[in-house]
Amino acid sequence: MASFIRKAAGIAAGVGAAALAGTLSLYVPYRIAFRSPLPGQNDIYRLPEGEQYRSRAEEMRGMIRQMAAEPYETVCITSRDGLKLRGRLYLRGGKDAPVDLCFHGWRAVGLRDFSGGGLFLLGEGHNVLLADQRAQGDSEGNTMTFGVMERWDCLDWLDYIRSRPELGGPVTLYGVSMGAATVLLASALPLPENVRCIIADSPYSSPEAILQKVSRDMGLPGKPALALLRGGAALFGGFRFTGISCAEAVRHTRIPILLIHGEEDRFVPLEMSREIASANPERVKLLTFPGAGHGLSYLEDRQRYRREVTAFCRLAQKTDSAP
Repeated sequence: MASFIRKAAGIAAGVGAAALAGTLSLYVPYRIAFRSPLPGQNDIYRLPEGEQYRSRAEEMRGMIRQMAAEPYETVCITSRDGLKLRGRLYLRGGKDAPVDLCFHGWRAVGLRDFSGGGLFLLGEGHNVLLADQRAQGDSEGNTMTFGVMERWDCLDWLDYIRSRPELGGPVTLYGVSMGAATVLLASALPLPENVRCIIADSPYSSPEAILQKVSRDMGLPGKPALALLRGGAALFGGFRFTGISCAEAVRHTRIPILLIHGEEDRFVPLEMSREIASANPERVKLLTFPGAGHGLSYLEDRQRYRREVTAFCRLAQKTDSAP
């Protein structure tokens, strides 16, 4: 009997160890890609790593300081799954002025990613809402979903805008990187009539495509890594990203879309924007910036960026036709 008990205990220990190893094999990829926030992540002056950002660090921090000094109202909504989502509302125009609803990128905050663009939009007399996406900035949550759940948060923010009498003007959905995926995925949803156009800066074609690309950049085999990421997202994040595609969402949209992409983007390949644009060429315009890294097109050529964005938005706000 004692021998039997020892054998059973050994088998149980082995099974437990295997189960723990299996769980860890899913949790580690989940933590790297989706878990949020990590220590220091919400520091507004924390910039992405890499030479492309180091060379512009002082310029970027200067814009962040300027934007941080602008007066704003803290606003809050509750997502459909119960999270408190917060943002900064800048009221600069009248009730009929254009409204820009802006979504930042991965492991970021609205104030940082839209410091330069935000100053530009405020200078144009727009009302601007910088939304902190779920599990980032001042918003609740512990999982970023690469646009899967954030697209529904976008609809909730649009409901909030409609509830404010001061925000009666035409709305532009504006996103950078993961925020660009948020607004592009939202383009296939039933958007209110006041949404006139979408601007997506440095978008990826699908969560699966960018996760596979980054896994390969890290020296990991693409398909096995993707399988672990799928399992981790489902087990620990409660969501699935398979079959979610920005390109497919855009294929069905009736709203004019402007894609912006740096030609030297080392994180999200320019080809992903080209894939999105080709899905609906009648509605989508692609604008590329030579020499610009990921999310750096504005800094590469501010004059051209402002000119193109202003012209696109003015045309879209006057008509429902494609650009």
